[in-house]
Amino acid sequence: MPPAVKYKKEDIVDAALNIVRKSGAASVTAREVAKELGVSVGPIFTYYDSMDQLKRDVAVRAKEVYRGYVMRGLDEPVPFLGVGHQFLAFARNEKELFKLLFLSENKGATEALCLSQELARESLMRIYNMDAHTADCYFRDLWLLGFSFSTLIVTDDCPYTEEEIGRVLTEVSLSVCKAYKEIPGMPEGNFDRDALFSELVGK
Repeated sequence: MPPAVKYKKEDIVDAALNIVRKSGAASVTAREVAKELGVSVGPIFTYYDSMDQLKRDVAVRAKEVYRGYVMRGLDEPVPFLGVGHQFLAFARNEKELFKLLFLSENKGATEALCLSQELARESLMRIYNMDAHTADCYFRDLWLLGFSFSTLIVTDDCPYTEEEIGRVLTEVSLSVCKAYKEIPGMPEGNFDRDALFSELVGK
């Protein structure tokens, strides 16, 4: 009789991650993971006391996948735009991982914003000639817009083409950058909103 195949903890996490990619996080059960591996449920509970523990490790692995997208974006000629492109690519290519990380109740969206903001800060300061606070505000504003488009993509409810999305992101990027550069106190929220709006609508 051939020896039984022994699985490592990483193999179990990989199997569970594959299930999420194919069927969503709710499909990760001991039976489905065992089926993915071609074994009984025994090996799973050799490493895990509960499925909640396994699901936490799957979330960590999903974050590693997302981080890989962000890092590829930072390698593009304009790193900030690269991060935006890769964020949308992650939504298109990894819909179920996006839902797991950003559309569940684990506050993953806020964590992703902070991580991406931290990674992009230096390039924004250098390329756009901004201080750290302004760079963070600028990134936040554009990331929230990108998050909106990504959510439409993963829920299969996005009526916009890639070209249209790119145009909107460029328009808003330019507008926000111009505002932060030309309106004193804008990044700090210390400006005369009423006076500025009155001037704009009067043109």
